[in-house]
Formats: sequence, C-alpha cells, structure tokens
Amino acid sequence: MDVAAPHYPQNKAWSHELGATIKLAWPLICTNLTMAMIGATDVLMIGWLGPAQLAAASLGFNLAMLLSIFSMGLVTASSPMMASELGRKPHSVRDIRRTFRQSLWSAVIICIPIWAILWNSGALLLLLGQKQELAAQAQLYVRAYMWSILPFLWVLAARNFLSALEKPIWSLIIGVAGVIANAVFNYGLIFGNFGLPQLGVVGAGIGSILANLFMFLCMITVICWHRDFRRYRLFGRWWRSDWPRFIEMWRLGLPIAVSFGLEGGVFSVAVMLMGWISVEAVAAHAIALQIASLSFMVPMGLGQAATVRVGIGHGRKDAAMIHRAGWTSFVLGTGFMALMAALLWLFPQQLISIFLKDAADDPAVAALAVQFLAVAALFQIVDGAQVVGQGMLRGLHDTRMPMFIAAFGYWVVGIGVGAWLAFRAGWGGVGIWTGLATGLAIVALLILLRWTMRARLGLLPDLP
Repeated sequence: MDVAAPHYPQNKAWSHELGATIKLAWPLICTNLTMAMIGATDVLMIGWLGPAQLAAASLGFNLAMLLSIFSMGLVTASSPMMASELGRKPHSVRDIRRTFRQSLWSAVIICIPIWAILWNSGALLLLLGQKQELAAQAQLYVRAYMWSILPFLWVLAARNFLSALEKPIWSLIIGVAGVIANAVFNYGLIFGNFGLPQLGVVGAGIGSILANLFMFLCMITVICWHRDFRRYRLFGRWWRSDWPRFIEMWRLGLPIAVSFGLEGGVFSVAVMLMGWISVEAVAAHAIALQIASLSFMVPMGLGQAATVRVGIGHGRKDAAMIHRAGWTSFVLGTGFMALMAALLWLFPQQLISIFLKDAADDPAVAALAVQFLAVAALFQIVDGAQVVGQGMLRGLHDTRMPMFIAAFGYWVVGIGVGAWLAFRAGWGGVGIWTGLATGLAIVALLILLRWTMRARLGLLPDLP
C-alpha cells in the first residue's frame, strides 16, 4: 500500500502517480462491470418468463435502484475518510475501524426508511399511472428484492475499505464470484431448477438477496483471514456506538447521496419524457443509454481511484500529490471517453445491431438510435469529466458544493433545456439527449472550476 510519502523528481513523480492510479483503478473498473453484469443477468432471466414479468420487474427494479443509489452515496463517504486517515497516519488501525463500523451502522439506518417505501411500491407505481396488474407483480418482486439492499451496502463498505488500502483486487475476485452465484441462484429459484421451488419474479428477488449475502460472507472471510487486513479487526464489537464518527460520516455522505440521487433521477425522468414522444423513442433511448453506460464504468472506476489517491494526499497535507493524483485520473478518464466518442461517431450502426436483431425490422428505432448516439459522443466526454471530477473533490472531503452543482446542472439545465428542445423546439428525443449532454457539460465545467480554485477556496490542507 502506497501510504508513505516518498520524494521523486518531478518527471518520476508523475510516472509514479500514473502507475499507482492504473494499478488501483483497473480492478475497480472491472468490479463495476461485474455489478452491471449482475443486473444484466437478472434482466435476461426474468425476460425468459415473458414480457409482462420483465416489464413488472423492470418497474420495480428501477424504483428500488433509485433509492439504492441514494444509499450508496451515503456509504461512499467511508472511502475518502479512510483514505485521508491512511495518508495522515500510514499504520492507523483504530480510526479505520471506527469509520468502517459506522459505514455498517449507516447502511442499517438508511435502509429502514427505504424498506418502508419499497414495501408500498405497488401503491407508488399506481400513483405514477402504471397498470394495476403490472404494479401488483412489481410489488411481489420488490418485496423480495428490497432485503438485498442492506447486504449490498455492506459489500460496498468492504470494497471501500479494500480500495482505501489500495488492495481492490479482492473486490474484483469476489465480484466475479458474485456474478456466477447470482446466475445460479436465479436459474434455480426463478425456474425451479436444482430441486428448488419455481418462484418466478419473487425467485429473482430472493436470488439477489442470496448473491449479496454470499459476497458479503466472502468479504468477511477475506478481511478476517488475510494478513494485510485482519489486524484491523473490523468486525470486533461492531455493534458499539460511535456517534461522533457516525455524524461525521453523514455530514460528508449525505451530499454525496443527494448528488447520486439527482443523477439517477434525471435519467428516470428522461425515460418518462421519451415515453411522451413515442414508443420508438423509448426503445432507441434504451439502446443508446445502454451503450453509454458500459463505457461509463471506466471513468467511474477512475473517479473512485481519484477519491482514494487524492484522499491519501489530503491526509498527508501534500498539495503536490493532490494535484498529480487528481489530474492523472482526470486525463485518463476523459481520454478514454474521447476514444469512446470516436467509436460512437464512426460505428453507430454496428453498435446498434448488437441490440437489434435486424435493424430493417425496426427502421424507426434504428434511425433514432443513430441520432441519439451522435449526441451521446459529446455526452461521453463530459460525463466522464464530471464523474472523475466529483471523485477528485470527494478526496478533499468537498461534497456540499458539488451537490448544488449537480442539482443545477442535471435538473435546471439538463431537464429544462432537454424538455424545451424536445417539445417547444420540436427536436423530439434528440432534444432530450442534447439537454442531458448540456447539463453534464455544465456540471463538468463547474466541478473543474472548483478543482482549479481549490487553494483559493481553502480546499487544500494547511501545510505544516
């Protein structure tokens, strides 16, 4: 773990930071992909039950994910807190343990209102205008699936600990095992294989519970057994209260949670706006967004790496390291997304054909998807810039102003401009995508401005 404060010549310092960032980021990126694969497996297997079951489960899953994303933001606060502590004191044990335990506590506390809301998901979906039979089926799924949120958050807390120690490879190994376990549990419980009862969409929800419990048990085993981690005794007397650290985590994490919720919510509203245009627009939007989401996992992982590397520099009170760590992740993230943007520009038809069996059978959907991908090329670059930029600021424990920036960029600009272009200017679905790209660009610019002004704003640590 790179927690000491070595001194390098200027050129070697940058190359060292590049190597450290890549070493930390690539397992995080692959772990994010395993999370996406678990969701894709659920969609695939529920789809085998039929379109009605898939539609109902998708409605319930989207509602549950919106609340899960919010809770993820709260637990994410443990990452910069632990990284800064390790930067301040390389062999810190007690403070790392305090932060980790309170991330477990925070997960329990935030799950209580989430469970209460999701238990009434059927009534919520009816209020949102969904058909009664779909709402009822979705509620069956959600009332099983919602219990998986707590072990999922605990897995996330363990991943944050491993990332702060710059040992994320174990998260990747357990994530791959989780993909396999989720597929096995779903295959057995959805369809009644392996001698298990056939439970349909309820089986998919139970499969998610078992998969996340399996991953958390694997995390416990690694953390308690591995010689690099067991000295922290993370699960010793975890039930003991620590209100000062609990309050500190909520102070830092609640703005992250709101930012995550704002970003997730804006895409949910975008789907609704597409539905007001046409069925073809919804289908084309889903294809374009799925393509964009896959490449998003790379800057997302680099943003997580930036939080850790900048956090270590923040704990060390090393302004030069903070500078190098932030810009290294930013250049890698935006550079990768620029390559993806070129791919979207050059090969839109080939990318769309992955999701459409025969574009000739759905010419309207294919044509709209091509238009959306053209805008998504710009969308890719600014989306990568803003997610890495927010990770950089998180490493400095700067979360409140990014929350306000996200609210303005995503909702005032993104939805406002998108709705105006779509319905007043007559751009249709392209207008919504243009609005989203514009909003993300504003967020990226304001985040970058705050980063460049960090010393003037007092975000850099006071030097000894």
